[in-house]
Amino acid sequence: VFLPVNQNFGNSKAMGGIAFGLRDGSQINPLNPASYTAIDSLTFLFEGGASLQNSNISDGSVKLNVKNSSFDYIAMQFRLHRRVAMSIGLLPFSNVGYNVSQSYSETSTSPAYTKQLLGDGGLHQLYVGLGVKVFKDLSVGVNASYFWGDITRSRTIYYPNVSGAYNFVQQATASVSSYKLDFGAQYTKDIDKKHSVTLGVVYSPKIKLGNDYDVTTQLVSNSTGTVETSTSVAPDATLALPNTYGVGFTYNYDKRLTIGVDYSLQQWSKADFGVRTTDESIRGDFDETYAYCDRSKISVGAEYIPNLLGRSYLAHIKYRLGAYYTTPYYKINGKKATREYGVTAGFGLPVPRSRSILSISGQFVRISGQEATFVNENIFRVSIGLTFNERWFFKRRVE
Repeated sequence: VFLPVNQNFGNSKAMGGIAFGLRDGSQINPLNPASYTAIDSLTFLFEGGASLQNSNISDGSVKLNVKNSSFDYIAMQFRLHRRVAMSIGLLPFSNVGYNVSQSYSETSTSPAYTKQLLGDGGLHQLYVGLGVKVFKDLSVGVNASYFWGDITRSRTIYYPNVSGAYNFVQQATASVSSYKLDFGAQYTKDIDKKHSVTLGVVYSPKIKLGNDYDVTTQLVSNSTGTVETSTSVAPDATLALPNTYGVGFTYNYDKRLTIGVDYSLQQWSKADFGVRTTDESIRGDFDETYAYCDRSKISVGAEYIPNLLGRSYLAHIKYRLGAYYTTPYYKINGKKATREYGVTAGFGLPVPRSRSILSISGQFVRISGQEATFVNENIFRVSIGLTFNERWFFKRRVE
């Protein structure tokens, strides 16, 4: 139902998606709200990002090429107190977009007809987060998020060559409006002046999403295009987000080299989806508990800055590299559908005469179907993020 999107910000995207153990006071990391306390007292961050994507899709016999663009995020971060920092942001949480059709030839018992499946919509997320430095080395944080959006699915059966036939059209729409909390913690230990390590953990509890669900079924005349009959029902639907656990570890050398690894688990198999109705044709749209399985992901990444004190521009560029592997959260015919592999690379380019950073990353993703009839995808994505890093609350002296 939800097709979660990548919520990593600019630096994290180029580092294989690691985030739970990242502490960078010059960029925002909402995937672990404990990281907000890394910001200093004079800094205000404002960050936005977008992506361009090219996908090649194949099922072994048919190949498609799809190009699209997306808004990724917009957020700000600042300190409220020497131990408290805040972040506010807007980003997509999920999207649904497909248009699939299949034509069937005429038989002795049935005329030629076409089945079409359409899906559209998604959920948006607005979060407000606080990070608190409990001790010198330990920070905790929480994000409170509001979700809203519509998810629409339709099924159509139409008879293009049969005059006087009636086409069947059924549309199911879930309008979601709900809240959730995400928790995080980070413990940083300085081994000596040049070496430090950070351990980060995150947890998002399972929640049921508030929603309005309705289904409209129509018979449409093939000859005139008019609606002959139309019925609407609003059964009770249960939609949910799963328990999510994550742990990350990063090592930092001399504030120039960062190496990290993340692991996360989403328990989709225990999330509840269902529509309470005796009509099997309606219940089939969102009653998909059987179709979900736990989703795990492991990511590795690194960032390197040649020389913080160097005079050349190239010495201050942040060079980033990463990779990840993830299992699917859904099944097809009772089998786990795909495996996903990704490699990433990018740069953090300092904006001249400022403390701001332009993050550019390229990501190659391979989604491999586990059966010969399942779809395979090769995706190349370019993401751009700009972080405005401004000095606020700074008392200037004029002599």
